[in-house]
Amino acid sequence: MEGGKPAGKPCVQLTPDLRCRIYGDPARPAVCASFPAMEEHCGRDRAEALRLLAELERLTGRTTR
Repeated sequence: MEGGKPAGKPCVQLTPDLRCRIYGDPARPAVCASFPAMEEHCGRDRAEALRLLAELERLTGRTTR
């Protein structure tokens, strides 16, 4: 997303079933490729992942709310 992705907004590259359209593509942003998709960041399910990511956004001051 040009200029970055606002906190709380889904990435424009997500499909309707929430999969990355550009996974493995050289055009995939470095920030995405470097994100460690580990349980401590993503939790055990989507609800936990969203809660954890919201907390990371809050702690880093990246929220737009």
